[in-house]
Amino acid sequence: MNKHKKYEYNKKYNIVKKDKFIFYFIGVTTTKSSIMKLFPLWMQEIGHPDIKIEGMDLKIHDETESYRNAVAQIKYDDKSLGALVTTHKIDLYNAAKDLFDYFDPYAESLGEISCISKKNGALEGHAKDPISSGLSFDAIVNENYFMQTSAEILIFGAGGSSIATILHLINKKNLSLTIL
Repeated sequence: MNKHKKYEYNKKYNIVKKDKFIFYFIGVTTTKSSIMKLFPLWMQEIGHPDIKIEGMDLKIHDETESYRNAVAQIKYDDKSLGALVTTHKIDLYNAAKDLFDYFDPYAESLGEISCISKKNGALEGHAKDPISSGLSFDAIVNENYFMQTSAEILIFGAGGSSIATILHLINKKNLSLTIL
């Protein structure tokens, strides 16, 4: 990156250069989440105790610049590794999508980001809920359940969990799905 471009983003976004590796948790009241206690244990277990977690608390439906600053911190600081995004998945995507270099197909189709990562210097946005909802669904309902029973599924609501489960089911092989 050239010197002039680096000056522009530092001036625009107020990037804090970290002295240790940071993974962010972007939410509303992050200090109250169990991830703040579990993450250091996970990092210790996998041999990366040097990676710390830091919360970024944003208001629900915060200002566009708050979302952009959060994403810019991750993008432009070499020690900022990525983030887990909870409440702000859609607002963050809408406010800062131009700062990303790549979106996975779920992030593109849902218009939301639940995970931010870096790969070879590129900032990537991912929507992981269809995967995690799908794993939960599959742990409860065996692979051939619908073929064996001719059962039907009724999903109430149009929120994130419903949409994530429907996306998982749409992508399953050997399942005929009718959405009403």
